[in-house]
Amino acid sequence: MVAKVFIDGEAGTTGLQIRDRLAHRREFQLLSIDPHRRKDETARRLLLNSADFVLLCLPDEAAREAVSLIDNEAVRVIDASTAHRTSEGWTYGFPELATDQADAIRRARRVANPGCYATGAIALLRPLVDTGLLPKDWPISINAVSGYTGGGRAMIEEFEAHPTGGPRAPPFRIYALELAHKHIPEMAYHIGLSHSPVFAPSVARYAQGMIVEIPLPLWAVPGRPTVADVHAVLAGRYSGTGFVEVIGLEAAAKLKTLDPEGLNGTNRLQLFVFGNPAAGQARLVALLDNLGKGAAGAAVQNLNLMAGLQDGAGLSSD
Repeated sequence: MVAKVFIDGEAGTTGLQIRDRLAHRREFQLLSIDPHRRKDETARRLLLNSADFVLLCLPDEAAREAVSLIDNEAVRVIDASTAHRTSEGWTYGFPELATDQADAIRRARRVANPGCYATGAIALLRPLVDTGLLPKDWPISINAVSGYTGGGRAMIEEFEAHPTGGPRAPPFRIYALELAHKHIPEMAYHIGLSHSPVFAPSVARYAQGMIVEIPLPLWAVPGRPTVADVHAVLAGRYSGTGFVEVIGLEAAAKLKTLDPEGLNGTNRLQLFVFGNPAAGQARLVALLDNLGKGAAGAAVQNLNLMAGLQDGAGLSSD
């Protein structure tokens, strides 16, 4: 049976990427709204209630409004906004979060797609907190750099073509200086932290690709875990997963740098543990495509699960 899919917000960056990944899939029939009727509540309500699956690629308030328009209990929703990532009744759409998370997504009626930065941070830290290697109240700092597509239309215009014809955005800049980035509650909640992490995001003048990293002074962590201990926990958690790969310590030690664009066009997530055992220090790093495993690819992976398909159907892991 072919499932009907409506992408509400298909003209945006994430919506276009999802549509591109589904365009040639025989398992799904894509429903579209007339561009002139995107703000017509009656037209939207009809499509929202006639689809088997609705994928919301909207700002938070618009996503909440879209959910309120769905009165057909058979409709299943994946929300790519921030609106429902810590909400009761919504399943978090990171299949690798825990051993039973993929099954929870398969059964869910409402799935909240993870944020791009949060995907990397949670993947690195949740297993360490779950096993007790890292205390829940440990003071966490998260540093990250993303391509400008992660900031939506306004940031894309800023970096690609200045609206007034002036100079483009700088090659690199930090932001969220008020320390209140919208991914912080999601990170703290799904990692299991007692306190919000200090999050230091940045953006550079390239389109997509992301690095998320967490420095760890292992000499100060209770029990003084080693670099090998940290790696073993991560390798054990993600063994056998299709899209999350923990790079071996020897392979990581041979690297001189990492390219944030290294996994672009895929749904892969690579985790690295760089360390200086003598100094008791580790640097945990996640590499992903912010529009792949960090957004559109993750949404399609969740859709596959909810539709009863293999989670990697139609997704690149090369």
